[in-house]
Amino acid sequence: MAAFLLGAVLLIVQPQIVPSRPAINSKAETSVQSVQRELLKKTSQKNDFKENIHSNGSCRQLPQTIIIGVRKGGTRALLEMLSLHPDIAAAESEVHFFDWEDHYRNGLQWYINQMPFSFPHQITVEKTPAYFTSPKVPERVYNMNPSMRLLLILRDPSERVLSDYTQVFYNHMQKHKPYPSIEQFLIKDGELNVDYKAINRSLYYIHMQNWLKYFPLDHIHIVDGDKLIKDPFPEIEKVERFLKLSPQINASNFYFNKTKGFYCLRDSGRERCLHESKGRAHPRIDTRLLEKLHEYFYEPNKKFFELVGRTFDWH
Repeated sequence: MAAFLLGAVLLIVQPQIVPSRPAINSKAETSVQSVQRELLKKTSQKNDFKENIHSNGSCRQLPQTIIIGVRKGGTRALLEMLSLHPDIAAAESEVHFFDWEDHYRNGLQWYINQMPFSFPHQITVEKTPAYFTSPKVPERVYNMNPSMRLLLILRDPSERVLSDYTQVFYNHMQKHKPYPSIEQFLIKDGELNVDYKAINRSLYYIHMQNWLKYFPLDHIHIVDGDKLIKDPFPEIEKVERFLKLSPQINASNFYFNKTKGFYCLRDSGRERCLHESKGRAHPRIDTRLLEKLHEYFYEPNKKFFELVGRTFDWH
């Protein structure tokens, strides 16, 4: 019995190897294994490994792919669309394992417990948009699995700022709490308030530099969030190829909902749309202020394009 439990533990903890894993030296591998062992020790005595094995042969396992961001870039839409593929098992909620200290201290076994049951042929995916802009996260993900495949979905930085504000605004309205106008956040002493967190989150090149310290560019697939909204199928096809999935998602899986104003999903005859909180109209903003945003992001966007060797249709 002890031998069986030990085997089960090793099966659960061992991340599935992703094809085309970049070569790392034995010292790096030893370091990664050491970190994993230390993290696992924090929960190894809870004897909850058996809860991660299902009678049908599936089990919970560490994710082989993470949607790392960006906030208000379309991460939920991307996850829902990717879930159409039969070889994808997606975590329902944002886990915040790598960016919240209380969660990270719980160790890898706690992280595994947050994952869905999956079969050996499936890829487990989790998404937490805050990962992209959290300085500690890239190294922590690398220490867990240096061959991790990462998905990053980005939108026009100015549009992302407006979406960021809109989400917080509606959250306050639902709680019947007053919230300042967007102008009060964007303007300070008559100038653009570059200390506004929503603006900092849109400086993509700064955060991307941090990720590229640990992962090669070919392990980070950038999804064009603006194109995903307008025509989702081509973007999902690219994600399938990046993850080395067989082409299973079709154009027929998407249909435009005129009432909601965005694409919804059709799966085996069943139709579903994103939550009503998605696709909300942005607040009206003075044209001159919007132009200030566009001007501010011009140079940071240029740096990002050079960094990733790719351009996007942003203002």
